[in-house]
Amino acid sequence: MQLNRDRYTGWGRVLSAAGGRARPEKARMLDGAPLGPAMGQRRAYGDAALKSAGPALDMTRLDRMLAFDPDTGVLEAEAGVKLSDILTAFAPKGWRPAVLPGTGFATLGGAIAADVHGKNHHEAGTFGAQVLSIRLIGSDGTARDVSETTEPEVFRATLGGMGLTGVILSAKIRLAPCPSGFVDVDEWRIGSLAAYLEAFEASDAPFSVGWIDATAKGPALGRGVFEEARVSNRAPAFAPVAKSRNIPITPPGFVLSGPVVRAFNAAYFRRIPSAGQRRTRPLASFFHPLDGLTNWNRLYGKKGFHQFQCVLPPDSAAMTIDTMLRRIADSGLAAPLAVLKKMGAGRSGPMSFPMAGYTLAVDFPNRGGAEALINTLIDQTVEAGGRIYLAKDSLATPAQIDAMYPELPDFRALVRRLDPEGLFETDLSARLNLRGAS
Repeated sequence: MQLNRDRYTGWGRVLSAAGGRARPEKARMLDGAPLGPAMGQRRAYGDAALKSAGPALDMTRLDRMLAFDPDTGVLEAEAGVKLSDILTAFAPKGWRPAVLPGTGFATLGGAIAADVHGKNHHEAGTFGAQVLSIRLIGSDGTARDVSETTEPEVFRATLGGMGLTGVILSAKIRLAPCPSGFVDVDEWRIGSLAAYLEAFEASDAPFSVGWIDATAKGPALGRGVFEEARVSNRAPAFAPVAKSRNIPITPPGFVLSGPVVRAFNAAYFRRIPSAGQRRTRPLASFFHPLDGLTNWNRLYGKKGFHQFQCVLPPDSAAMTIDTMLRRIADSGLAAPLAVLKKMGAGRSGPMSFPMAGYTLAVDFPNRGGAEALINTLIDQTVEAGGRIYLAKDSLATPAQIDAMYPELPDFRALVRRLDPEGLFETDLSARLNLRGAS
């Protein structure tokens, strides 16, 4: 069977693999035992969609929308369909995915495998909360529908299970009503971390997110821009998605040097008037602001970048994030992308990332000191009773993950039962020992 042997990477472009990729729509591989784990658009930042020890299945052309019930909003679609395509197709009809992550390029299968969350997690929970059933292909090649009523343990383990329970072929999901193609976004400057947490606690908006200047120090530590949004009450029009601009080449490393990042962050903070402002924005540009810049990951240079994302419980979040931001600012390594969000209690599976509290995500160019800093931040997360996001990780150790995910022993036992030969093992699962001992 012909495989694409070109080396491929995750979105962070630090880790790579060359185990081979196959297209199941060409060779009808899914009629028998699959060759290996599934992958989509490879928007996971580290090695979640990589396999060095063997082939993987590229599901991106299995992207059909199979059925839709306009009365209930239930959509059945193949795993390779992008969330942005669902939004584009159904928002004009009054429906949208109930949960959207920061990129619309994530596939349906990837959104389920990572149990992604969005700017409305405090209200809607994770993506998995909207999944009704999953057509799952096991290690023996048999396809079956799993759900909360048919195989609840397998169903829940697949939500956030990073593809280790089988190949997601398709799924039925519940869309949310979408009365308008726009959101009204209120933006304010926030002067400190304490003010940020107060703003989140006071907000009653369905969508909220904060950008943090991770280079700021002293009295400005934790400053940023707070956004809260509501679906607009204007006419229910849908704005076409603007054409993306491309980053055609990998720029030199100085583009994200310390002085450049500090200058950019200061300008981004001051772009908001001191009294705040309201903007009406198309759905896609609000939910997926970076998708308008294709291949924006190239801005980090040839060495790529890491992202650190943690979630911290409410009682330890303020102190821990304060300490983290001080270390990050002192390091001089932070990139412009640093995000703070409030999380609710919604969590769909034993390996799902969210918990009630706050999540902090920061990008770091892959250069000297970044790995040591991130490992320190991961240790802080463990000590604070939080966890890191597997879809973003490239550096954690098995011991760190064991301490963060208390249901991991049961998950390991189930995965070994479903896939005794390790067919769906990925570089991530091997690095973090997510399958456990045979």
